[in-house]
Amino acid sequence: MSNRNPFITGITEYLFLSLLQRHDCYVYDITKTIRTYSGGLLAISPNTIYTTVYKLEHDGLIKEYTKLVGRKRTRVYYHIEPKGQEYLKNISEQYRQVTQGVDVFFKAIEESDPYSETEPG
Repeated sequence: MSNRNPFITGITEYLFLSLLQRHDCYVYDITKTIRTYSGGLLAISPNTIYTTVYKLEHDGLIKEYTKLVGRKRTRVYYHIEPKGQEYLKNISEQYRQVTQGVDVFFKAIEESDPYSETEPG
């Protein structure tokens, strides 16, 4: 059985764009920051980030640019575009609605009598 977490795939865009909203980043920095800020609970692979990058770039939500690091090495940085800012607002609100709905759902389940014939509410 795979250790793949479908929830990670679903929130990668949100996490990635949230970081880019604060400052431009490169992939290794993004994976490290997500892992660090989540206390190690969210370990997103660079491959997952690259998949997200390609989609967001294709959709015009981010742009890439290269920056010289040291004398000979370059890094590819990513920058959120205005269209990406708007998209981030939308998925941020969707995330809040979903997490609130899940919380309400589980609270209702915990409070309900599983043997009751009546509907919750």
